[in-house]
Amino acid sequence: MQLNYKQIGESGRAVIILHGVFGFLDNWLTIGKTISEHGFQVYLVDQRNHGRSPHEGHLDFQTFAADLKGFLEEHQIIDPVLIGHSMGGKTVMEYAVTYPETLTQLVIVDIGPKAYPIHHKRILEGLNAIPIDEIESRNQADEILSEYEPILAVRQFLLKNLYRKDEGGFGWRFNLPILTSDMSKVGSEIVSKQKIEAPTLFIKGENSKYIVDEDWEGILKIFPNARLESIADAGHWVQAEQPKAFVAALLKFLEETT
Repeated sequence: MQLNYKQIGESGRAVIILHGVFGFLDNWLTIGKTISEHGFQVYLVDQRNHGRSPHEGHLDFQTFAADLKGFLEEHQIIDPVLIGHSMGGKTVMEYAVTYPETLTQLVIVDIGPKAYPIHHKRILEGLNAIPIDEIESRNQADEILSEYEPILAVRQFLLKNLYRKDEGGFGWRFNLPILTSDMSKVGSEIVSKQKIEAPTLFIKGENSKYIVDEDWEGILKIFPNARLESIADAGHWVQAEQPKAFVAALLKFLEETT
């Protein structure tokens, strides 16, 4: 699997960043550039069935973790810092429990190892309601999607994946049929029989319910060296809603655990 990626910076410790479901590497460009200015070599990666990476195979974290391992080997990256948001965070956790000796630090953004129920059903209905081969403008797509998702910011995030094809018409950057059929796997539990000793930072949005107080005991069973940073005035997309506070928390963690 040849994953699409963007490299920012030519030297420094390697930082790998994985986006969440419906996302792609462009979502992290600003954060990636900021991190690189502090002496890191940043790799923004499209996971399979997202962005410009191949649209093939299914959505499961064993496959995502194997893709990540292949990417690191292909680019000869040793002991990276791994950062993942939401679905990307699940990938990072699965990678850590499968290949625990190949990383230095983990940063998991607004997701835990527990199982999560499907909660994107309405969004998927809206995306599938858009006649991708017939629409003539992004506004048409937004008008249809608004009947299923009332929040403009969410629609704008989703419609970043809409692009004009060279041969004309529109296409999706994500693999919508696979997302539709495999969405239940995106919330699956990350299970480990061993403890992952690498320093781990969980960053959550203060207004998000993805990580709640009662989750912490279960997190520490797998990641005993974990700490939690809650970012004020932020929800699930904490890095987009409070980028300065997010970067500050990240850099402080990396400095203190290096």
